[in-house]
Amino acid sequence: MPKTQFVSVIPCLDTRNGRLVKGVHFVKIKELGDPAVAGKAYAEAGADELVLLDITATLEGRNTLLDAVKRTVAGLGACPLTVGGGIGSLEDMQRLFDVGVARVSMNSAAVRRPGLIDEAAARFGSARITVAIDTRNSAAVPSGFEVVVAGGTKGTGQDAVAWAREAQRRGAGSLLPTSMETDGVRTGYDLPMTRAIADAVAVPVIASGGAGTLEHLAAAVREGHADAVLVASIAHFGTFTIRQMKDFLAAQGIPVRT
Repeated sequence: MPKTQFVSVIPCLDTRNGRLVKGVHFVKIKELGDPAVAGKAYAEAGADELVLLDITATLEGRNTLLDAVKRTVAGLGACPLTVGGGIGSLEDMQRLFDVGVARVSMNSAAVRRPGLIDEAAARFGSARITVAIDTRNSAAVPSGFEVVVAGGTKGTGQDAVAWAREAQRRGAGSLLPTSMETDGVRTGYDLPMTRAIADAVAVPVIASGGAGTLEHLAAAVREGHADAVLVASIAHFGTFTIRQMKDFLAAQGIPVRT
């Protein structure tokens, strides 16, 4: 069973230049529209939370585009928003919290300077800090899953499971692991990687990258031991509604908020 009381269904809004996009394997990016419009629709449809990731901020050496975040937050009501991409300092985080963001997600910056997790947790509280972990398969690390950064363009040589443990120890309140191999292909989450990380930590783990069917969502919880499922393609392209996702999980005996 998950560590949380309810399994959350979380649409993911990948953005580039302030526009909603979706890629495959972190590339082949396709523009889909306005993240604020999509976010409002998902919130009204019953999404438990939303995640907005500015996917090129780190590569372009800039902060998250605040205007897109502000416009998205404005339409969400009580639905919490986590924002990631280009967050490299406590000041970056504060700017996001000041416009109504519930949590921040850091990735490359935390790998470069792990102490940032400690500092963020101390100032804002662990519950507001998510560490995203992008991975690729690698026989060179003990778990078989290597941490990659800069939008998946750079390997680190770090073991993803060991990094997950360290991120938790330093104060991360939740973890968001995504496999480059399964991202956007809709063949299912990387269950071995998700399970390896989920079983290594006590904080909630959000399965990410690859959902294509309702069965994939259930497998993320049952086999991947995830506490939440991040969805993108199957939501953005109208394959399933949030209600259909939740009803399916509930029918499988997986606890969800109605």
